[in-house]
Amino acid sequence: MVPHLITALNGPINELEQRVLDSTPAIERWFRLEWMEHTPPFYCSVDIRNAGFKLAPVDTNLFPGGWNNLTPEMLPLAVQAAMAAIEKICPEARNLLVVPENHTRNTFYLSNVVQLKRIFHQTGLNVRFGSLSSDIKEPTTYDLPTGESITIEPLIRSDHRLGLKDFDPCTILLNNDLSVGVPGILEDLHEQHLLPPLHAGWSVRRKSRHFQAYEEICKRFAKLLGIDPWLINPMYAKCGEVNFAEGQGMEGLQSQVDALLTKIRRKYKEYGINEKPFVVVKADNGTHGMGIMTVRDVKDLDALDRKTRNKMSATKGGQALTEVIIQEGVLTNERVNEAVAEPVVYMMDRYVVGGFYRIHAERGIDESLNAPGASFVPLAFADSGRLPQPGEKPGSSSPNRFYMYGVIARLALLAASYELESTDPLAEVYD
Repeated sequence: MVPHLITALNGPINELEQRVLDSTPAIERWFRLEWMEHTPPFYCSVDIRNAGFKLAPVDTNLFPGGWNNLTPEMLPLAVQAAMAAIEKICPEARNLLVVPENHTRNTFYLSNVVQLKRIFHQTGLNVRFGSLSSDIKEPTTYDLPTGESITIEPLIRSDHRLGLKDFDPCTILLNNDLSVGVPGILEDLHEQHLLPPLHAGWSVRRKSRHFQAYEEICKRFAKLLGIDPWLINPMYAKCGEVNFAEGQGMEGLQSQVDALLTKIRRKYKEYGINEKPFVVVKADNGTHGMGIMTVRDVKDLDALDRKTRNKMSATKGGQALTEVIIQEGVLTNERVNEAVAEPVVYMMDRYVVGGFYRIHAERGIDESLNAPGASFVPLAFADSGRLPQPGEKPGSSSPNRFYMYGVIARLALLAASYELESTDPLAEVYD
């Protein structure tokens, strides 16, 4: 399934698609050399927006939920990728402990965790679940709408190891983004592999640092392809010390928004784009679509209502929002069944294993789709076994379109690996 694009089929995206397909050998060699120098995150999902004149990642999640949105056809790819990742980290691994998010009553989320179990079970691992939540005091079983069930147990910490009753894992997989900080029970573990590392959590991670790394990578990649890096890179600015509830730091935010909107207008003029530029202001650390708003005119910031101020005052877990990233807004001109859609690409290790469209019938082309009411259409990179099809008309071939999405997603994955290297507390020790 190729989504319906509102934009004309002779636009820059199809030129970019052709350039990417023509450069496939050079692109794959470029990635191969990068992965010789850098370690990819264990797993990752990337939200991509296709404006028809620009294709860019807008969010990179290092603790991806939503594995249940991928089709069964992707399972062999994911199992192979998981096997490669585990062999690199702990080839003798037998037991895997998965630490999920604390909202255990969300059956949709739990279906995601069950899908992870399915993947890792097929790599030859015993998989069990241990919760950081103080509410889980004994093994608790939840029934899912699919007819499956999942049992979550209380974590047990010994001197230097973490496990469950009668279960001692060598590898611990976090599917919890640590938005509210790093709990002591996860610190100072010995001879156990914690994936992703603690500094991948939102208590340390910043979107602005990620997009700084992405921007540098884009410059080099664009040079390889002979394109303007702006076509695949959302411009951004960082703004710290802002308090929406109290109205503090708003002047600095306004000047940053104004400067970024001016840059976008300049680019739109250069490419003859007749769209109204916008920016997205969002929490520099955080996820779940919280602490995010679209700004089309700097004057909009003068008239924020109380509801918007409250929404922008806290992120997941009630954490105060004090730092924001201002990101160039990227329209999404894709449609699935007439609803606005954006592709989300899933990766494990350095491999693309599938994805889905996030669609939202009640949201506009310049709004976040990661909001209540969103639904998901699996694409499993629809014909996941098929490679790009040379000679096909740009915009008409799903393998070609999804290959291009996968290239952009892998650039974001690479940026995440640079980002994690720059924040690794043990990096100096290794040096």
